This record gives sequence, structure tokens and C-alpha cells, in this order.
Amino acid sequence: MTSPCVNVCEMDAASGWCRGCARRIDEIAGWGMAAPATQQRILDMLPPRRAELQRQGLWLGPTQEEQQP
Repeated sequence: MTSPCVNVCEMDAASGWCRGCARRIDEIAGWGMAAPATQQRILDMLPPRRAELQRQGLWLGPTQEEQQP
């Protein structure tokens, strides 16, 4: 499964989420060794995290349009 990393690695101290991909540091560190089901669970949690970071003006990752294939 492809990593959601967008090479914008800046952690938000309040939420603990990366401002570029919305993952926690443990999710980032363990991504390569995580089982596909775990990776999918993490991916499923990202949209609401991104929305919250956007709401707070903290999102540095791609826009919704940039994420479309």
C-alpha cells in the first residue's frame, strides 16, 4: 500500500498529527512494517484529521483537488 506521505513533515504539537499527511509519529514510523489491514485503518482515519487541520488553518498537505487522480 502506498504511503500517504507528501514530504511535508511538520508535526502539530496540539494534535500530534503531521501537518502534511495527518498521521501520528508512531503511524509514520511503523508504516513500512505495518500489516495491510493496519495501513488501511490508518488511511481511513486521515480524512477527518485532515479536515480538522484544515479547519484550524494548519493543513500543509495537498488540497482536495490535488489529491484527485
